Amino acid sequence: MKPFKCPYCDSTFPLVKETYRHWQPSFEHSDSPIWRPDVPHSQQITSSSQINLCFYKCPTCSGITITAKGSGSATRDLDMNLLPNSFATQFPDYVPESIRNDYSEACAIVNLSPKASATLSRRCLQSLIRDFWGIKKNTLYQEITELQNRVSAEQWRVLNALRNLGNIGAHPEADVNFIIDINPDDALKIIKVIELLIKQWYIERHKQQKLYSEVTSMSDEKDSQKSNL
Repeated sequence: MKPFKCPYCDSTFPLVKETYRHWQPSFEHSDSPIWRPDVPHSQQITSSSQINLCFYKCPTCSGITITAKGSGSATRDLDMNLLPNSFATQFPDYVPESIRNDYSEACAIVNLSPKASATLSRRCLQSLIRDFWGIKKNTLYQEITELQNRVSAEQWRVLNALRNLGNIGAHPEADVNFIIDINPDDALKIIKVIELLIKQWYIERHKQQKLYSEVTSMSDEKDSQKSNL
């Protein structure tokens, strides 16, 4: 089984008896809850009402994560996070609150409403550009255009791609019979790019400023020691 990434502290850990359990309740099976560690869902009997409840315990921070996913014919559309209510990364306070809120909400509804999630990611992108780069125009298209010479060509292309994908949810097609769909996997990929932008722009800038400040302070301290000799 693949390692699990903790939504609380971002650490990754293997799924073993001490960190992972799952239970498969259903109407057809009336036996008491049985913990079945380390057994793939595909190897277990599926009934029409069955769901997979997965429990994870992070060995680093002791955070508990619980997910529910339907595996029966009557529950196949169920796929949600119970604890925490989304897999949103907990970004530090120096990332603006409005950006953190939009990002967290996009994560929370990624399975419930992928189009709405993509729309929130689009709004999050616009807030990122306005706050971090200080670019404010009438439209997101104009803001991304002005950003063209300030980021790499690869990043600029993906910013335009995010804008286009977010537009699907924000601006429905004039022809109501023509529907462009965004599934949860699509919306999740969009969220992953937003996460990456927050890390590259805010987190890395903060780390750089902190390191520069520490080195400058160290230099000043050494100069002070020399002058006192």
